[in-house]
Amino acid sequence: MIELEVTGMTCGHCEMAVRKAMAKVPGVTAVVKVDRTVNRAAVEGTPDVAALVAAVKAEGYPARA
Repeated sequence: MIELEVTGMTCGHCEMAVRKAMAKVPGVTAVVKVDRTVNRAAVEGTPDVAALVAAVKAEGYPARA
């Protein structure tokens, strides 16, 4: 499982935007969690971590591995 710290999420819509962005990254087999209360998002699979971070940032949310 790969986990990112994602800040700036304030509502369910934010979580859904991050979830959808991460799901589109090649190698992601499942988005396990996106939780704004702890600023965390996690996926399963073998995606490139930099691609995950870039996808989340493209949605407007600061992210880091």
